[in-house]
Amino acid sequence: MANKNLPKKQNMNHDELKLRLDALDFELKSASFGDCVELDFDRLSDESEIKSIAKALMPWRKGPFRLAELFIDSEWRSFVKFNALLPHFEANGKRIADVGCNNGYYMFRLNALGARQIVGFDPSELFSSQFAFINHFLKTSIIFERLGVEDLPAYAAQNGAFELIFCLGVLYHRSDPISALKQLKSALAKNGELILDTLIIDRDDELVLSPAKSYAKMSNAYFIPSLRALEGWAARAKFSSFELLFTSDTDLNEQRKTEWIGGQSLNDFLGSDGLTIEGYPAPKRAYIKLK
Repeated sequence: MANKNLPKKQNMNHDELKLRLDALDFELKSASFGDCVELDFDRLSDESEIKSIAKALMPWRKGPFRLAELFIDSEWRSFVKFNALLPHFEANGKRIADVGCNNGYYMFRLNALGARQIVGFDPSELFSSQFAFINHFLKTSIIFERLGVEDLPAYAAQNGAFELIFCLGVLYHRSDPISALKQLKSALAKNGELILDTLIIDRDDELVLSPAKSYAKMSNAYFIPSLRALEGWAARAKFSSFELLFTSDTDLNEQRKTEWIGGQSLNDFLGSDGLTIEGYPAPKRAYIKLK
């Protein structure tokens, strides 16, 4: 979950970023894609400039990343989610979309698993620049499109459908979640799979929480369904298969404040009673595979 008080404009535009990166002399020695995306160099002309660029691209929500001695300790320890999902999909040889891809952490890890092609969708200039910063050194063939879920139908019609789509932490930010699910389905190839992660409320009925003003300080959290309500949404979007993979409570091991976000995080969004500061149930997520 992102703090609603995100900066409206990043501290460095894409053109300036490119100029500063192009001025660096480097030779990448190796890269590894475990819990942390790690880059080691045989030659790196100015490590202080690397840090300066990374700081100018704050806040870093997803990660972590390490570039030589610089450790970008992101707000989310994104490997917690990715590692939990690993047993539930096959990436090798597939054309994959990551919708709401943020800075590309998941895409870099999927690329290391042998994906045939990866396309990320996120309209954020900041996240696009963070991706460009990391990919400047890795030089992967990953494509970053500054587009949203609403652009998927036209994109897939023009460029081809995807065998595997990830949509993690996006659905509750959509004011029309059923339409979003339809848009995701339209971009799936025959026999394709959608891996979906969204906030849920713990209920046995088909009700949905629609916060009046905000949820955990997120003013753009519109609908938080029960599992049964989410399954109904998927059926209305014409998915034929709904598989609950697992649920998890978001905790301070996964999401916390670090020096790399410069703002609030989960601990600031919860009250001492274990509820959100608005009095709603604390964040719980469901991970679903849809076909």
